[in-house]
Amino acid sequence: MKDWQKYLAEVFGTFILVFIGSVALVGVYRAPNLGTGGQIIVPFGFGLALLAGLYAFGEVSGGHFNPAVSLAMFLDRRLGAADLVSYWASQIIGAVLASLVVLLAFTKQDVAATATTPTSTKIGLVIEIAMTAIFVLVILQVTRSSGYGSTALVAIPLTLSAIHFAAVPFSGASVNPARSFGPALVGSTWSHFWIYVVGPAAGAVIGWLVHSVVAKGELSIPGMGGAAGDGSADA
Repeated sequence: MKDWQKYLAEVFGTFILVFIGSVALVGVYRAPNLGTGGQIIVPFGFGLALLAGLYAFGEVSGGHFNPAVSLAMFLDRRLGAADLVSYWASQIIGAVLASLVVLLAFTKQDVAATATTPTSTKIGLVIEIAMTAIFVLVILQVTRSSGYGSTALVAIPLTLSAIHFAAVPFSGASVNPARSFGPALVGSTWSHFWIYVVGPAAGAVIGWLVHSVVAKGELSIPGMGGAAGDGSADA
């Protein structure tokens, strides 16, 4: 697999995730009378969008579509340092493109409504750390074990949906710095943005550490040099 194919796959996969999820959010924003229906639309919007991205591009790049996931894969020595930086850049580009298309279809106010904002700094930070750690734990294990087979493609999106069901009211359920960056940039909404960088990054490290100890039985912290990898076993 050529490098440029992997990076483009991350651009378009992240685009699918952020665009479909954002349009779902705009729909809820524009129709507040949906009530409990709106609480279902957004989690499944993001979860099914991730499923679509994985089926479209997972075999090409590993289907990270999230800087926190790429960080965890780097720490687990499944992704090299050069690929890590390129994956991050590709994911950010994909998220920004998604928000620009949302802007093209709707308004800047609608794009701003898709930004992640916490109910409070403490709640938002704790929720983002914990939820990202859970998300990363699932991804690291199902992409490592052959026992899950093709269900990995379903387990990961369902986990993201579960995270959205639980966390949307408190942090906006980002667990993905690129997903937060696109709407923040295009919608000019930077309030508490740092939470959506620090929280997922810390969560990725914690999730990787727990996975290394519990699933892999490594009682000492593995080297963090990031051995070269093409990410093709990831999802």
